[in-house]
Amino acid sequence: MLAVEDLKNEVLRLLGTSVVQALIVSDELVVSIPRSRVAEVLEKLRDDSSLVMSQLMDICGADYPERPERFEVVYELLSLIRNARLRVKVRAGEGDCVPSVTGVFPSAGWFEREVWDMYGIPFSGHPDLRRILSDYEFEGHPLRKDFPLTGFVEVRYDPDQKRVVYEPVKLQQDYRNFDCLSPWKGMTDVQKRPKDDPSREEDAPC
Repeated sequence: MLAVEDLKNEVLRLLGTSVVQALIVSDELVVSIPRSRVAEVLEKLRDDSSLVMSQLMDICGADYPERPERFEVVYELLSLIRNARLRVKVRAGEGDCVPSVTGVFPSAGWFEREVWDMYGIPFSGHPDLRRILSDYEFEGHPLRKDFPLTGFVEVRYDPDQKRVVYEPVKLQQDYRNFDCLSPWKGMTDVQKRPKDDPSREEDAPC
C-alpha cells in the first residue's frame, strides 16, 4: 500500500508544474490541475509504473456560483497495484469546454455525459455528448445551484394525444414555511407535544 504522503511525492514528481495545488484531505490526496492538460495528466497517471492509476472510478461535477470559474470537474482514480486513490480536479467557467478523457479512459464517456446533463459543462472531443439521465427535451441542468427546485416544466402522459406532453409547473398550493412545531394549520391539542401541555405526562406518546 502506498502511503498518502508517498503518493503525493510521486504525483508531484511525475506532474511537476502541471499541479496547481496538492492537498491531503481526510487522508486522501486531492490534486488540482489546469483543465487544458487533463487528458495529458490522466494518461501520465495511468501509465506511470510507480502509480499505475489504471481505473477511472467516477467523474462528477460541483457548482460554486460565487466563484469566477463556478464549476469543478472531479476525477476519481484508483490504483489496484498500489492500493491508492487519487482525486484530480479542474475548474471551468460558464461555457468553458473541458477536454474529454474518453481517449484515455473509454469509460469516461458515460460519466462526462452525466456531468453535461446535470451541470451543463461541455466536453470537447466527446464522441456522443448528449443527455443521459434526463429527457432529451429537458430544460436546464438540475444540479446547478441556481436551478429551481420545482424545475421549469412537468411531464405527464396525455391519453387524448397518446403521447408524453410538457407543461409549465403548477403547484397545488402556495409555498409555505413549515416549522417542526406546527407543520400544518389547524393543529389540535392532541397533536401538541407533551411538554407543551402541563397536564400531560412527559413520557406520553406524541
